[in-house]
Amino acid sequence: MSLEVGARAEVRRSYTEDDMRGFAQLAGTGAEVPVSVPGPLIGGLFSYLLGVELPGRGTNYLKQSLEFLAPAPVGEMLTASVTITRLRPEKHLVDLETVCEAEDGTRICQGRALVYVEDVGKG
Repeated sequence: MSLEVGARAEVRRSYTEDDMRGFAQLAGTGAEVPVSVPGPLIGGLFSYLLGVELPGRGTNYLKQSLEFLAPAPVGEMLTASVTITRLRPEKHLVDLETVCEAEDGTRICQGRALVYVEDVGKG
């Protein structure tokens, strides 16, 4: 995928009741099973996109900010996306907008990411 302002990648994923039980079990704290998708699972969608899709392999996460606006319903398809908002080839930096929405368009989460990419100028 080309590194240019406006380039976008997305992933769609739903989380099941079993996923929520697995998450609680992995937490290892005796935590109750979440009734909505926890923030770290949504953040993981952005990590996947940045490391595999856009910018892709070799991306180093420098900074992430997330603002959670609504609960993410278990069992509902979520769409997470990253969009390049700024390229700084001289510093090997890429700024991205991160958004997660529910099926009905409700914005679940929004934020920004800053990543280091060795070949920003080669897009």
